[in-house]
Amino acid sequence: MAEMLLINPRRRRRASNPVGKRVRRARRRNPVTTVMAPSSRRRRNPVSAMKRRVMRRRRNPIGGGMAVQRTVAQRWQDLTGTVITEGYGLSETSPVASCNTPLATEFTGSIGLPLPDTEMCIRDEEGKDLAVGEIGEIYIRGPQVMRGYWQQEAETQNVLGADGFFRTGDIGVMDEAGYFRIVDRKKDMILVAGFNVFPNEVEDVVASIPGILECAVVGIRQGAMGEAVKLFVVREDLTITEEQIMEVCNRELTHYKRPTQIEFRETLPKNNVGKILRRVLRDESQSG
Repeated sequence: MAEMLLINPRRRRRASNPVGKRVRRARRRNPVTTVMAPSSRRRRNPVSAMKRRVMRRRRNPIGGGMAVQRTVAQRWQDLTGTVITEGYGLSETSPVASCNTPLATEFTGSIGLPLPDTEMCIRDEEGKDLAVGEIGEIYIRGPQVMRGYWQQEAETQNVLGADGFFRTGDIGVMDEAGYFRIVDRKKDMILVAGFNVFPNEVEDVVASIPGILECAVVGIRQGAMGEAVKLFVVREDLTITEEQIMEVCNRELTHYKRPTQIEFRETLPKNNVGKILRRVLRDESQSG
């Protein structure tokens, strides 16, 4: 059966629009793949609107592009009856390296198992393999891994080893069953008084608060402490206060992982596929 891929689908009302006609025809007759970053799924009732249209023929929703937060996955399942299958990859891996089984009955939070003919491992700063359960950088080797960056030999050598493994820059861990889990991006890790803080963990806690639409965490310079945690929040419920957020953080997070600053915003900066740009927030905070 034919399938149409819709990148960032938008409602098209004009009858003269040929793309709009094709979209409507595909929705009526064929399976349709819709592509969204996980952050866009937190928008106000996005799934209920889709359920009335595209989701009538839903099969296997797959999450990627950024970590799928558990609250987002649960909301999706409650509204559609389907479980988000989270996968993982990068542009350098063309672009998929691992994925969970589409037969899962609940969201696991892992990025699944390596694809066929693909090897993945966890290594330390010196490139040595780590044991099961130890946190380190994810390395990938397989036929989908790039040969190198075009005319950037130095950058290529920095990420591709002589053994053919690609350094992803992502921090992760592998369990005893061989399933991998993303902890966070290495470059986004925050160093607070010698302790590592991973933004994803803090964001997951804040995102679980009813009325929070989106959030992002970055590290900011703070004297002898090295860095401190700063939280950016977009509220769906404008009555939510900083005190309410900190009450949850104090209960769920170790003290050095708790935000020292909270900034409320109407929107967060994103790239063209909806991924929140922590780098922009970090640069704005440092320059300010």
